Amino acid sequence: MTPSPDTTTNGRFTNGSATNRHDHLDKATELFSSLKVNGSRDNGNGPQHDIAPNNHTQSERARTALALGQRNGTGLVTPPHLSRPATPYTLNPPVDFDGLSWPSLGTRARLEATPEEAKARVDKLSGAIRTLLECIGEDPDREGLRETPLRYAKAMLYFTKGYEENLKNIVNNAVFEEDHDELVIVKDIEIFSMCEHHLVPFTGRMHIGYIPNRKVLGLSKFARIAEMFARRLQLQERLTKQVAMAIEEILQPQGVAVVMESAHLCMVMRGVGKTTASTTTSSMLGIFRKSTRTREEFMHLVRNSW
Repeated sequence: MTPSPDTTTNGRFTNGSATNRHDHLDKATELFSSLKVNGSRDNGNGPQHDIAPNNHTQSERARTALALGQRNGTGLVTPPHLSRPATPYTLNPPVDFDGLSWPSLGTRARLEATPEEAKARVDKLSGAIRTLLECIGEDPDREGLRETPLRYAKAMLYFTKGYEENLKNIVNNAVFEEDHDELVIVKDIEIFSMCEHHLVPFTGRMHIGYIPNRKVLGLSKFARIAEMFARRLQLQERLTKQVAMAIEEILQPQGVAVVMESAHLCMVMRGVGKTTASTTTSSMLGIFRKSTRTREEFMHLVRNSW
């Protein structure tokens, strides 16, 4: 039996449907071409970035959209999605120079506590740990645990000492005028933080890159900034973004890129129990967010550390 002109044979268009197919493809190409901007790859005088696809890319995306529409039976062309919005979404201001940079309730009281108030805080936390030991069935008065509540209270305050640190004091005027406009990367910054969901550690490495705009920051400050935000109850996604936005606020560079890879004990010690799983997050600002080529250069240079 001969197929009708508007059907397909073995997934391929018959000759009778070629006109209809080309009509859809022309419409898709026209839709994608509306995304061209001045200074794109198409005219060769601008950066390579995700919202300025060249003619070849537009045609390929149009064909993909057309195929997906036909597969779903809609025949509609889906417009492309931008790979990254212009600015990162956040509910908080990036940096509070007079405060503690995205603090939680009570952090200022901890920072400004008198010695008597600090001792009372340790005693209260020790009592809570003693209660925890009793609840899990232990005897907090036996020899091995007698000093554990106090030890753990002091350890927890150290694990979260980032709440007591101020970004302004960490930077400490270590911003210098310098005529350098190429990529600067600080790699393999060790990170130790506490997951806010289960209060267990996650550890990993952070890589920070930026392109200066006539201002550079002392190299040790990048590690100190990462340490400040890490020594709080955290999510890896938030930690990555906080570091990137803090550096952007301090230097106003052409762009900032932060990539972090970590292992989370909440996945290793409990729940799914996947001991080899790791999580990678990134935050790209400025030219790293706009330019595919710049982003790829950064990722290529840090990839050897993974």
